[in-house]
Amino acid sequence: MSEHRVLAPTIAPGEKVMGPASYFPSIEKNYGRPVQDWLDLVVGRLETGASHMEVVDWLKSEHGMGHGHANAIVGYARAELAKGA
Repeated sequence: MSEHRVLAPTIAPGEKVMGPASYFPSIEKNYGRPVQDWLDLVVGRLETGASHMEVVDWLKSEHGMGHGHANAIVGYARAELAKGA
């Protein structure tokens, strides 16, 4: 587990969410894993020094994630990590 954990937001049914988190329900549906799993994986990669696009490309090539979904997960994780810095 990463030293810095980014927690997935809690989205209430019917709640209108803006930004990267708006993709999260679709990501869970399409890729069969909770967003928290993806965030944990992404934070681990970012903490090893991988760039935003390196992590996006990894999600696409290793996990079959679409570009928009991968970019949303990485963007959300990076923004949350920056808040804690």
